[in-house]
Order: sequence, then structure tokens, then C-alpha cells
Amino acid sequence: MDESSGFGIVWILKNFALAFYNLGYAITHPATWLDWSDKASLMRFVYYGASVELFFIAFTFFVIIFAIGVWKNSFLWGVVRGLEWFGNSIGRLFAWAGLLMVLQQVVIVFMQRIFARPDIVFGFGLPLQYDVSWWSEELKLYNAMVVTLCLTYTFIQGGHVRVDLVYSAVSFRAKRMIDMIGSMIFMLPMAVLIWMYTWFFMWRSLIVPPVNPTDPLDRLVMKARILRWNVETIGFSPNGFTAYFLFKVLMVVMVALIFIQAWAFFYRSFLEWKEGPESEGKYLDRDVLEQGEEPYDQAEL
Repeated sequence: MDESSGFGIVWILKNFALAFYNLGYAITHPATWLDWSDKASLMRFVYYGASVELFFIAFTFFVIIFAIGVWKNSFLWGVVRGLEWFGNSIGRLFAWAGLLMVLQQVVIVFMQRIFARPDIVFGFGLPLQYDVSWWSEELKLYNAMVVTLCLTYTFIQGGHVRVDLVYSAVSFRAKRMIDMIGSMIFMLPMAVLIWMYTWFFMWRSLIVPPVNPTDPLDRLVMKARILRWNVETIGFSPNGFTAYFLFKVLMVVMVALIFIQAWAFFYRSFLEWKEGPESEGKYLDRDVLEQGEEPYDQAEL
């Protein structure tokens, strides 16, 4: 083992050990990162939201949960059920955004073609009055909700198309091993990488001066002296939708859901690998369609 490898191992072990201290400090000193009336506190929140410290806190919990689950399978099954319930609940709730999108489009057509109104007023005691083009562009937000917030729900339900080259030809335990490797090599690293950039991408549309992924904490705290809120409200048309920053918020939430589901998928794959074919789909909460309601069978190429 060369010297650089030794330093790398020491760095990883050091951050694992510091994860407990960093989490404890964050819990016991919430004002240092949650009191957004203090600009330095806000900048600390921005920094730690995509920091090495946060990564090792999450990864340490992942390892601890897995270690307990290896010893006690019932505990790990409980974690899997909880994480999958969370993904299913979010997806089932925001799937209704598709219906809302259709209904709003019907209202827009009626207002334009029948009542010839240039705007739509909607509200209960606090009216929202915007141009028809604003409401038309807002339909993209409902579509984004379905895509980002129902992504992991669709994964749990087995609704994504799988490009299968060798998966169907291998044994049950080999499939579970492929799933575990895939979640660790593809899902989790991809989620971490996208989070790092979408996190700062979101904040750059909310505050100025702009923050960068490479900025150290000291530099961000210095920027806090001139920090101010600058929420992006520019639409693509003069009277168009003015809250496009919400799309960036949805991107961050989507990546968080992928990260959580990667944990659940790894844990489930391990448990099914350990317990054998009789555990396949154990506790899996999938929606049941009546005969004739299936839009298509899962495609495998």
C-alpha cells in the first residue's frame, strides 16, 4: 500500500468518526444553520447541504443500519418497508397532479374560446389573478411534479422499462447481487453527484451573490456580508409563469428521493439474496390493477 492510499484510508476513517460529532453539533446548535435571519447561518446551511460532512453522516447511518440488519433481518425489513412506504406515499399523492393539469387545461380552453377572457381569477378570499399565458405555462409545473415526485414510486411499482441483456438468464441470487452492485455503483453515486450540482444550482436562483460547489465554508461566510434574497421570477414570456425556481426545488427533491430509494433497493436486494427465492417481493406494496386495466406489460429487451 503506497503512502497516498494510506492517507486516503485515514481520511475516510476520520470522516466516519467525525460524522457522529458533526451530527451531534448540528442537532445541539440549530441556530448556526437554521436561523436564516442571520445571513452567515443561511450560508452555512447552503454549504453543509452538499458537503463532505453531510455525505459521511448519511453514509455512516447507511452502514450502521446495514450492520444491524445483517444481525437482525426483521429490523432491516422494517427499514425497507418504511422507506418504500415513503416513496409510495409521495408518488400516490402527487400522481393527482396529472388530473389537476388536465382540469386546468380544460378551464383555460373554456376561458379563451368561450368566455374570451385574457386572464383567470382563482382563489378563496385571496384571489390569484394572472394572464391566461401564466396559467398555461404553469401546467409544466404539474408535469414536473409527476416526473420528479413519482419517479421512485414508479421504480417501486416496477413500472420502468428495463434493458435486460443477462439479468433474466441468471439465478435468483445472482439477480439480487446485480441489484446490490447496481444500487451501490450506479444509483447512489449518481444521486450524490447530481445532488452536489442541483443543490447549488437551486440556491443560485434564490440568493445573490452566486454560490459555487467549490467554495469553501470560509468564503461563503464572507459572501454572507453582501447576501440578499433574489428569488428568480423571470418567465419565458412577458405574462408567463414567474416561479421557475420551483422546478429547481423539485430537482433537488427528486434526487433526495432517488438517494432514499437506493438505500431501500440495496437493503431489499440483500435480504432477498440472504433469505432466498421465497422472500421475493416480501412486504412489497404494489398497486393491483383489475383485469384489462394494464396499460402495458413491463418491457424487457
